Amino acid sequence: MNPYELTLGQAADHLATKKLSSRELVRSCLDRIEQVEPQIKAFLDVQSEQSLIQADRADERLAWGNAGPLCGIPVSIKDLICTKGITTTCGSRMLENFVPPYDATVIERLKEAGAILIGKVAMDEFAMGSTTESCAFQVPDNPWKSGYVCGGSSGGSAASVAARECMASLGSDTGGSIRQPASLCGVVGLKPTYGRVSRYGLVAFASSLDQIGPLTRDVRDCALMMNVISGYDPRDSTSVQRTVPDYTTALTEGLTGMTIGLPREYFASGLDPEVEQVTMRGVEVLKAAGANVVEVSLPHTDYCLAVYYLIAPAEASSNLARYDGVSYGLRDHKADSLLEMYKESRSRGFGDEVKRRILIGTYALSSGYYDAYYKKASQVRTLILDDFQQAFTRCDLLISPVVPTPAWKIGEKSDDPLALYLSDVLTTPANLAGIPGISVPGGLTASGLPVGIQLQGPHFGEENLLRAAYNLEQGLALPAAWPQLV
Repeated sequence: MNPYELTLGQAADHLATKKLSSRELVRSCLDRIEQVEPQIKAFLDVQSEQSLIQADRADERLAWGNAGPLCGIPVSIKDLICTKGITTTCGSRMLENFVPPYDATVIERLKEAGAILIGKVAMDEFAMGSTTESCAFQVPDNPWKSGYVCGGSSGGSAASVAARECMASLGSDTGGSIRQPASLCGVVGLKPTYGRVSRYGLVAFASSLDQIGPLTRDVRDCALMMNVISGYDPRDSTSVQRTVPDYTTALTEGLTGMTIGLPREYFASGLDPEVEQVTMRGVEVLKAAGANVVEVSLPHTDYCLAVYYLIAPAEASSNLARYDGVSYGLRDHKADSLLEMYKESRSRGFGDEVKRRILIGTYALSSGYYDAYYKKASQVRTLILDDFQQAFTRCDLLISPVVPTPAWKIGEKSDDPLALYLSDVLTTPANLAGIPGISVPGGLTASGLPVGIQLQGPHFGEENLLRAAYNLEQGLALPAAWPQLV
């Protein structure tokens, strides 16, 4: 077995027992990147030399016996998480040459744990999209089927893990941007509770919805990553001061005493039959593990997409106002006036999807429309949260599909923004409510495309979420197959 084929947990065990060196592991991943990147196009920046230097330092720490839990493990980073000295573009021409002078908190914690940042990966521009097709630089390919989308906005993260170019990745989830590409690429993706992981150093899209989380090859790897990145950060005003458990201790077999809710609204018309079949297979696996399954209702589900596409663009309009060509970012130097400079800098710097959402958000916040749109959406958001709280009085977790369909062809929905927005219908509710959600690989369609199964839990319910995800993974017992790229 090549070192790049190991899971994060396996690689950590090999490093700890001296069966493998970090340099050998990183070199294997770099060779893999060189081999498959012409097809996958997940990486915007590969830190080849620096990662090997970090690997040698990791090997020294391992030899001294003072290594962190991720010491020597190569991970990729979504390109909207600030990395000191490494370009952070947000997939946009606006920040094409932006090099942050500091690390995000999650990057600091990865480095403290000994992880090696092997590179930055592609994403939808400013995290606005469901396919990574809005990336200004390149569109990643789905490792399972060439010519198909890998999901978004953390598409490069999911693709890099599925293509075995790294052991794990960090992404961000504003309306499903971790769980959706995880489902389409056949990897595990967790959106933590809002406030569980620091957002300091995450370039903001929609501040009340954004959350950083891991994408990994299996559930154990996900728990290992969560152990490192979770916890209070005084630099993030939304960070919650709450003890971080050892999430790996939750990975026990058996779900006796746990009740799983099946939300009837998540199985409406438009759901692909193969996706429904995979999800119901997951339900049977959880039953076999000892869980009780009950039907529940989330009556305001039909409003979630409309609420999300008012709140998220409104917050994006506010957050992206700073990109005016003055302080940093792309600047038009040919303009004859200040107003013209503003206009040309933003017109050239932002892509079509970002402009679309800025326009929607600015309209929703404008005088005379704020109460009718943004305020009303915020009120309905409270009702959506109430739905989840009521459901969790009857059950511990919820199970559902992640995306209504498997992956589709690149370009198939590019001219139909509404169709792309509808792909988020089953993931946006968790962001609006601030609850955690995870996508676990459920199997493949007849045409060989991955389908994920979504589990959602109450605030700070990640332990039960990971326990159920682990039992789902073990019970499905899917063949240890990965995309055959070469």
